[in-house]
Amino acid sequence: MPKCLALFDLDNTLLDGDSDHAWGEFLIYKGLVTENSHRAKNDRFYEDYLNESLDIDAYVAFTTKPIIKLSEEQRTKLHREFMVFAINGAILPKAIELVREHKSRGDFCVIITATNSYITAPIAHTFNVDLLLATDLEKKNGNFTGVISGFPCYRKGKLDKLHQWLENSDGLHSLANSTFYSDSINDLPLLEAVQIPVAVDPDDTLLQVSRRRGWKIISLR
Repeated sequence: MPKCLALFDLDNTLLDGDSDHAWGEFLIYKGLVTENSHRAKNDRFYEDYLNESLDIDAYVAFTTKPIIKLSEEQRTKLHREFMVFAINGAILPKAIELVREHKSRGDFCVIITATNSYITAPIAHTFNVDLLLATDLEKKNGNFTGVISGFPCYRKGKLDKLHQWLENSDGLHSLANSTFYSDSINDLPLLEAVQIPVAVDPDDTLLQVSRRRGWKIISLR
């Protein structure tokens, strides 16, 4: 029998905040970018995300440009600092408990996020999930190019990314017995595809949709 799938959005769902936006603030803190112009662009991209109009290719290019010349060792060191600067304090204790509860049932736990895999892989490790599905980054000669590898794990692409993985799972997993937790209306395609959609501290639009459709609404704050 396929294991039950427990799917979790990351930003503003398991985290009290957005890791992608926090990365921009961290780059400012480290002096790797020009403060005022970078913050203005970072904030504008975040507003576009909230308004369902984000150009994710442009955003990935923006977030990775300051580090494309760094070695893997330098990127790893930088990310350790980022975890201390922005992420450790944003991890919601109730989110940790929720993932642990699903794992204790034997569910297969997946963080599925639009944020790129460089930013999110160490965070997913902290939550001890079985799998991370994220927007993957292209590399050449060990360096990021600023381009997305494949297609972004964003909006309908998040559902497509999951289907792609399911097709390669040899029938071990399916959406027939699945739950997805998310805060964002951007995740509506995947919320509509799972057996149990759960709105977590939802944005206003998702809150309205969830109430109209009778979906479960919870808070991890």
